[in-house]
Amino acid sequence: MAFLVGLVLGIVVGVALIVGFARYENARSKLRSELAETIAALARMTVEDSRKILPPQYYPSWVVFSQRQKLSSLSPLTWLNSHLTKIWPYVNEAASELIKASVEPILEQYRPVILASLKFSKFTLGTVAPQFTGVSIIEDGGSGVTMELEMNWDGNPSIVLDIKTLIGVALPVQVKDIGFTGVFRLIFKPLVDEFPGFGAVSYSLRQKKKLDFTLKVVGGDISAIPGLADAIEGSIRDAVEDSITWPVRKVVPILPGDYSDLELKPVGILEVKLVQAKELTNKDIIGKSDPYAVLYVRPLRDRMKTSKTINNDLNPIWNEHFEFIVEDESTQHLVVKVYDSEGLMASELIGCAHIRLSELEPGKVKDVWLKLVKDLEVQRDNKNRGSVHLELLYYPFGMETVFTNPFVRNDPLTSLEKILKSLANGIECTGNGNEVTQKKRDVIIRGVLSVTVISGEDLPAADFTGKSDPYAVLIMKKSETKCRTRVVNNTLNPVWNQTFDFVVEDGLHDMLMVEIWDHDTFGKDYLGRCILTLTRVILEGEYEECYELDGAKSGSLRMFLKWLPQPIYRADS
Repeated sequence: MAFLVGLVLGIVVGVALIVGFARYENARSKLRSELAETIAALARMTVEDSRKILPPQYYPSWVVFSQRQKLSSLSPLTWLNSHLTKIWPYVNEAASELIKASVEPILEQYRPVILASLKFSKFTLGTVAPQFTGVSIIEDGGSGVTMELEMNWDGNPSIVLDIKTLIGVALPVQVKDIGFTGVFRLIFKPLVDEFPGFGAVSYSLRQKKKLDFTLKVVGGDISAIPGLADAIEGSIRDAVEDSITWPVRKVVPILPGDYSDLELKPVGILEVKLVQAKELTNKDIIGKSDPYAVLYVRPLRDRMKTSKTINNDLNPIWNEHFEFIVEDESTQHLVVKVYDSEGLMASELIGCAHIRLSELEPGKVKDVWLKLVKDLEVQRDNKNRGSVHLELLYYPFGMETVFTNPFVRNDPLTSLEKILKSLANGIECTGNGNEVTQKKRDVIIRGVLSVTVISGEDLPAADFTGKSDPYAVLIMKKSETKCRTRVVNNTLNPVWNQTFDFVVEDGLHDMLMVEIWDHDTFGKDYLGRCILTLTRVILEGEYEECYELDGAKSGSLRMFLKWLPQPIYRADS
């Protein structure tokens, strides 16, 4: 009897479990179906649908709506990729000669000085077609349409460079293992009523995400000539960077018309003062590095600026002024590369840095220290290579009524100067008027600089008592005029409140050096210094600032500067 009861109960419980499990699976299946329908509906939503459901003010800070669409299996560009693969042999044959003819002159512009010639002896694009992986459309207020195409190319081209060095050595160098990822920008502008709907198309490389390649001497080793591989690789990268990378663009007219407004044009001037560098890496075995700097916005040979070389110094002071043309302040940047001069041998790179021009406020001086790194492309360099001190002023064209550029003459031109200006910029007649010589018109700003040394804070301790007896020495670099504050005994936070006046003959090219010393009965100890250019005080008239001490573990110096201008202008040869 007990067995029968147990059997019946077991059967009932088993059936109940089976029924319960079946209902649970049905409910779960229904839930998954509803969830799938919801996900499918979300996938069909557009950005506008989401904005209707949730107002922008309720979006989390990490939500970003990208207009770039990744390609699906039914995308028109997938169709394009498949057909491009099929017709690529014909594209390769037609495009190779065209690219070779157009790129060869560009390479010549970027040819390293150690080479006598740099040409292609062979150029084919190979058998692997590029693939488009993304597309976005940007409307330009009705006047044009911009399309951005993301492209990948791991090609197998056959490219051989015919290289001749200055010493007469000829080397065939093969460019291998090319890998490229970038975003190309196509601008269809202006929009017209005629077929095909736009007057011209402009193309440019909007963003270069990756460019990898290797160099190999055919039948030899490229490392046999020191510095050759780096020079050629740098030339190729510079050519790609500047010949087609935005804001540079190529304009192809489709319909007859004047499209000069689409060409790249200057929009302003960047004034750069290369002040100094500190704690540079020593590249020499004996002695110290001989640093110099190369600066550019575009790596064109005639637009790159080179500073003087400071021998045997890891903390060089250059105090040099350079001027650069700006075509697009929103995307361009200033590059600074510091090298160790090796005389007749190739210079060795100490480090490089860059700053985006979009970070500059027009008409306002920006004083920056930039940390030097090994490579601007790969930001994984933790080694301390030193830093470089720059003073930057961006001056847009057409803003004369708003900003005053102190580096440009603003006095009226005489009749003779107007005639000479019409001949050529910067050309002046001398002597009897038959001889024409090149002269640079420099602006000379004369005035009185008033410096109030207010106080120091957290200065380094130089005495056994943990204190110092600090005083400050002020030096105008050009005139070498010196002034000295009084000594404040037994403190790391001295208060001086002393004012000194300096007659300055050339304010834009002079600088103030303030050194802090510890006074001792039988000598003195150096505590640190700060170096100031006069551009800011000339522009602003007066300001108060706290400066950190260079060459010190701690400490800062507070000063008030005032400028009393007496501008004069002269022409220097």
